Amino acid sequence: MRLKDYNEIVKKHMPTEHRIRNGIIAFVSGGLVGIIGQGLIDIYSYFLSIPAQDASIFATVTLVFVASLFTALGFFDKWVTICKCGLIIPITGFAHSMTSAGIEYKTEGPIFGLGSNIFKLAGSVILYGVVSAWIFGMIRFIIMGG
Repeated sequence: MRLKDYNEIVKKHMPTEHRIRNGIIAFVSGGLVGIIGQGLIDIYSYFLSIPAQDASIFATVTLVFVASLFTALGFFDKWVTICKCGLIIPITGFAHSMTSAGIEYKTEGPIFGLGSNIFKLAGSVILYGVVSAWIFGMIRFIIMGG
């Protein structure tokens, strides 16, 4: 069989990707995460009389806790298949990556398992986030004149 014929057969049987539909789903679900976060800020501010800036920290911690809990209970992966990147891009995705890596390697012990692998997925996000923040900070420093 020629390579061209093989590639045509593979292309015919590959699942189609619905990018527009997936984008809309991710946009809406990510927006819902944002609405939930803002709702938590409002609840913490109103009922606990916490300043909005401090309430946003509590809201972030709450979202991280809930995402980690749902990852441990096995819900989060099922929701990600439905909601796409809408759940992975916000802080909930960071919590999910940390928790899932911790769960996966917990049998190898606290040092070589959990400690060595918990940042396996999130490490690159942290690294490149810090590096890009430094680069853009330096560009701004140079442009603004110190």
